Amino acid sequence: MRSVYVFPAGEPAATTARLDRLMPGENGYWSDGKLFVDLMDARKDHVFTGWTPGAVRMLDSAVGRRPAWALLVGVSGRIDGAAELRALLSHVLEAGGVVVDDHSDHCWTLEDVDAGREVDGLGFFGFRAHRERPAG
Repeated sequence: MRSVYVFPAGEPAATTARLDRLMPGENGYWSDGKLFVDLMDARKDHVFTGWTPGAVRMLDSAVGRRPAWALLVGVSGRIDGAAELRALLSHVLEAGGVVVDDHSDHCWTLEDVDAGREVDGLGFFGFRAHRERPAG
């Protein structure tokens, strides 16, 4: 399963209301069988475990502070997932925020995702391009 961290602007209640309109969910977890969304409290759910210090600084700079909560979105390995993620992001990032994927060192805005922007030859959720890059 591939995953992304989403850091929506605003309070969790507004984002959970958007998620409730999109897919079945309860107790901070939503799924449509393709995407699996967990609401995480950064203080107790170890959101930044495994992140490099540089990646945390990049996120802090993009958001303007250390986020107190996030959505961890898992994407089923049975699908490409790019279209499903874009649809989800159009709802949960409509008020602002950023998303971080496993394949690039960048905080993506909804505008970046919608425009298909690339950074260092990789676009958002560019797992195929990342896999095809030469090692080293």
